[in-house]
Amino acid sequence: MYQGIKELTHSMRLFGIHRAVERRCEEALAANLHPTELVRLILEDEKQARQEAVAKRLVSRAKFRSNLVLEEWNQTYDRGISKAKFKELAALNFFHKKQNLILLGSTGVGKTYLASSLGERLCHQGHTTSFYSVNLLFEEVAAEKAAGRYLKFIKKLKKVAVLILDDFALRNYSHDEANVFLEVLEERYQKGICIITSQVSPEGWKSLFEDPVIGEAITDRIINPSATVPLKGESYRKKLSND
Repeated sequence: MYQGIKELTHSMRLFGIHRAVERRCEEALAANLHPTELVRLILEDEKQARQEAVAKRLVSRAKFRSNLVLEEWNQTYDRGISKAKFKELAALNFFHKKQNLILLGSTGVGKTYLASSLGERLCHQGHTTSFYSVNLLFEEVAAEKAAGRYLKFIKKLKKVAVLILDDFALRNYSHDEANVFLEVLEERYQKGICIITSQVSPEGWKSLFEDPVIGEAITDRIINPSATVPLKGESYRKKLSND
C-alpha cells in the first residue's frame, strides 16, 4: 500500500516522511484525523529529520573528543554549580546574549565535559561549532602555514558560531602564538562566541605572554563580554576510579 509513496519520497530525498508515512497514516486512520492534520504531522517528521541530519553533520565537524551530552552531567556531585546556574547554562543564555563562556577549575572537575556537551547542544540547535585543545590548535596552525593555507584556516575559525578552546593557559605562549591567538580573536570579535576552559583565572593570563600589550588585548577580547563559571571540588575522574 505504501510502497509507491516510499519510493517517491526516497527519490525526492524526503527521508523523514519516507520513514514515518506508514506509521502516521495508520495513526490517522485509528484516530480519524483530518487530512490536514496528517499532512502537518508528516511535514513535522520531515522537518525534524532534516534538523537531526544537520545536527549530526555539525557534531561530526566540531571534532569533540567524545560524544558527551548535557543530560548525563552528574548534578549530585557538588562542583559548585547550582541547579539554577546549570539550568541557565542548559538554556544557552550566554550564547543568546553573545557572551564568551569561561569555565574555570582544577584538573578533572568537568570543564571539558561541560564545554563539549554545551557545544553538542549548540550543534543540535543548528549552530556551527569547532572544538580545539589550545596546544593542538597551534600545531594545526603551524601545519596550515607550512601548507600555505593559513589565511583560509583563520577565515574558517572566523565563520564558526562557537569556538571551544580547551585547556587555555597551561603554559607560556611564544610571540608568534600570541599573534595567532590575537588574530583569531580579532576576526571573531562580535561575530561569534568562544567557550574557554582553563585552570587559571583571567587575572593570571596576561603574564603568560611575552608582550604585555598583546596579553592585555587577548584577555580583554575574551572577558568582554563574558560569563564565568567556576567549578570546584576534587577530580570527578578520580571519584569515578575510586567508586
